Amino acid sequence: MNQSVLFFDYYIEKFICEQDKNDMLAMNLLTKIYTKTGDDGTTGLIGGLRTKKSNPRIVAYGSVDELNASLGVILSLKKLGEDIQDLLVQIQNDLFIVGADLANPNLDNKSNRVSSQMIAYLEKQIDKLEEKLSPITYFILPGGDTIASYLHLSRTICRRAETNIVSLSESESINNNCVVYMNRLSDLLFVVARIVNKRKKIRDVAWKK
Repeated sequence: MNQSVLFFDYYIEKFICEQDKNDMLAMNLLTKIYTKTGDDGTTGLIGGLRTKKSNPRIVAYGSVDELNASLGVILSLKKLGEDIQDLLVQIQNDLFIVGADLANPNLDNKSNRVSSQMIAYLEKQIDKLEEKLSPITYFILPGGDTIASYLHLSRTICRRAETNIVSLSESESINNNCVVYMNRLSDLLFVVARIVNKRKKIRDVAWKK
């Protein structure tokens, strides 16, 4: 099984999601980390449906989880400015919304859906950070500071997750905001990588023919 699906598979399997009277999401934690319900190669979706772990929907939110884990690695290094650290933590939280959105095939259920406000937040962060950077007229190679390099790696995972989500959308209906969010996020990670290099006084690595 693709290892990237494991954590979010656990997230879906271990939490029973239901609407309370105030239309808030109630999360009831089960007591054991293993349920054995996935031993037949299936996993549960929000709403109770079960599907094969090879389903494009599982691949899509599994790659979102992989991206989230890669951001956790970056945060664990504790070498970020407070503003970047807070930004990445917010993104980690929002990626759980992306995963929950993809794990819920019932679009009539509006809980935990990627919103236009989440996309606008990313765009605002991109605009704010780009003001601190000089324009670039060349292609940049992933590299520079170690943190910046890891951010570029996260960016490529983000691109793959976006591709997986688009592939899912070709066979099933999804909230298209998921696609837009991931597209913006890859742009933001590129900008953040450049910011990290600038703060460390490391020049962007230019592509040379």
